[in-house]
Amino acid sequence: MTRPIRATIDLAALRHNFGVARRHAGHAKLWAVVKANAYGHGLERAVAALTDLTDGFALIELERAVQLRAAGLKLPILMLEGFYSADELPLFIEHRLTPVLHRIDQLQTLQDARWPATLPVYLKLNTGMHRLGFNAAGLVAARAALAGKVDDITLMTHFADADGLRGVDWQLERFALMTADMDLPCSLANSAALLRFPDMKNDWARPGIMLYGGSPFPQLISAAELDLQPVMTLQSEIIAVQTLAAGDSVGYGCTFTADRPMKIGVVACGYADGYPRHAPTGTPVLVNGLRTRTLGRVSMDKLCVDLTELPAKVGAGGTATMWGKGLPADEVASAAGTISYELFCALAARVPVGEIN
Repeated sequence: MTRPIRATIDLAALRHNFGVARRHAGHAKLWAVVKANAYGHGLERAVAALTDLTDGFALIELERAVQLRAAGLKLPILMLEGFYSADELPLFIEHRLTPVLHRIDQLQTLQDARWPATLPVYLKLNTGMHRLGFNAAGLVAARAALAGKVDDITLMTHFADADGLRGVDWQLERFALMTADMDLPCSLANSAALLRFPDMKNDWARPGIMLYGGSPFPQLISAAELDLQPVMTLQSEIIAVQTLAAGDSVGYGCTFTADRPMKIGVVACGYADGYPRHAPTGTPVLVNGLRTRTLGRVSMDKLCVDLTELPAKVGAGGTATMWGKGLPADEVASAAGTISYELFCALAARVPVGEIN
């Protein structure tokens, strides 16, 4: 016997969304970003679904990259944070993993490891994100250090506000100034830039959240309007029904109090399953396909939903959809003050996961 909660991964939707990325990318090649266990969707299943479509995969976890090679993956693999220590480099070389270099000391480490000239590297530029990347002087030093030692170099940056008001022009100007005398391939566009800025194609793009059916800018345009389909659907069941009188409260902290007689359903899903504890009363949820709302505080294993206005037959055994088909994860995330990325990545290991093709 198991709890009724389950997540379903729609691989046809994943492939469809990749097709949307391909259409926007034009002639650019695509790295399918599968870090963080493919944004919580399952690395192995995502890679299997996309291997015949993508030009390569991008992630950060070395052990997972090695597992992909052991499973027979031949496509290029881009390691988005590069290597963390010198003792990792033999694995990079053995498994032909492309590192993103972003610090000067990494260059000497690369040379000391006798990096083969035929293996590619990426140089990441800091154009305004101020996380990882070389400044202008660092880029000059990096190019000098790699001259004659590495034949295949791609330049890369990451946009801080491709989904926001500043857009990308200010970073593109910095990138152009830093690379004015360099004729090298470039990788610039993430999901937001790929969808929002038609000229942002370059040589390689890096779609991430859009592959999983989330809009990079849900406040501006929905996933459905971008022709993106939900890949993960999280569902459970109503395991109990309670009636409230006016003045009765629900859950820990008594954060919701009924102002009239009400009927509520108790759903077998809580923050230990990955549902956001901070989701407030009013967060949308579907019960038997009908839209309603959560009530009170989310607990570890349960949350409560409002059944008052739903048909009388809706009760124990009814299906609750927390997000996915019929209820965009972006909408749930917005109500909870977060983003769909966090919902997907937070899916707990105890939640059974199935897939449809």
